[in-house]
Amino acid sequence: MRVRTSSRRVCAAAAAFVMLPLLAAPAYAQTGTTPAVVTGDSPYLDSVEDTGSRLVTANVYSAAMDRVIPVEVIRPADTSAPRPTLYLLNGAGGGEDSATWQRRTDIMDFFADKNVNVVTPIGGAFSYYTDWEKDDPELGRNKWQTFITQELPPIIDDTFGTTGANSLAGISMAGTSVLNLAIAAPGLYRSVGAYSGCAETSTEVGQAYVRTVVESRGGADATNMWGPFDGPGWRANDPVVNAEKLRGVQLFVSASSGLPGEHDTLTSPGIDGRPNVWANQVVVGGLIEAAVNQCTIHLQDRLNQLQIPATFDFRPAGTHSWGYWQDDLHESWPMLAASIGA
Repeated sequence: MRVRTSSRRVCAAAAAFVMLPLLAAPAYAQTGTTPAVVTGDSPYLDSVEDTGSRLVTANVYSAAMDRVIPVEVIRPADTSAPRPTLYLLNGAGGGEDSATWQRRTDIMDFFADKNVNVVTPIGGAFSYYTDWEKDDPELGRNKWQTFITQELPPIIDDTFGTTGANSLAGISMAGTSVLNLAIAAPGLYRSVGAYSGCAETSTEVGQAYVRTVVESRGGADATNMWGPFDGPGWRANDPVVNAEKLRGVQLFVSASSGLPGEHDTLTSPGIDGRPNVWANQVVVGGLIEAAVNQCTIHLQDRLNQLQIPATFDFRPAGTHSWGYWQDDLHESWPMLAASIGA
């Protein structure tokens, strides 16, 4: 079911996004020695922290960003043969806060019987997982597109003995990023899951959404990312504008209406009876999801014009929150798994 939103409501959603709470405590805690940040000309595996569980951390040196990036990897249920890889990205906090797949969903249980490597870089808060044109005084050097599409995959493949077949999924901010990463790296990903991401970046509404993430929440200058707002960089990173380049990628794209749904009650996980958390999720999360819904409709219209097949899930109710993203992962997994032979 489609729910179209007015431009006034979308603008309100962009403004409301600033109100989302920022949780500063890092979600990632290392279990071994902290590797020294070193310099070099090529990316390489710095170390692997193995606690004996299926969740390990590979510390990967990025030459593009000149630092070591921790990368969480859920190993396959059966490692006796090479397995494919799902790259699963966090949202605006980049996994540096408490709003992560590990903390807010059932991914460890969900993937307990599945033969796939699930790879999640930790870092990139408010960066849109893209290559920034300039270093930013607040966020530093961001070359995440290079890291995720060029530097990281060969290291993951070599270290964990994968099949080389990849899929990619992400939420919110990364719901935009996964589309752009697939566009930037043709053939790297067989399928993409984009959950509650705004798929346009060069429109007024799309730029307002990006700026609330990068500037209002991240404290950075968004023109350091893709240049002047009326320049070519924003159109070059707009999935709706560049939708033709998604041809051949299997797509699952989701968004809700913004109206309260089944995961928006006082007893819902993550709300746990707290009225202030419930109100924030229903009001702010509802407005954000309404904006995302409109962006997603525009992407669907564009793909239909181009006759590019895609699966869209428009929920009649639901806010910008983790319960729905867990549902999205569960719902999209059969398609993602089939595309990579998992």
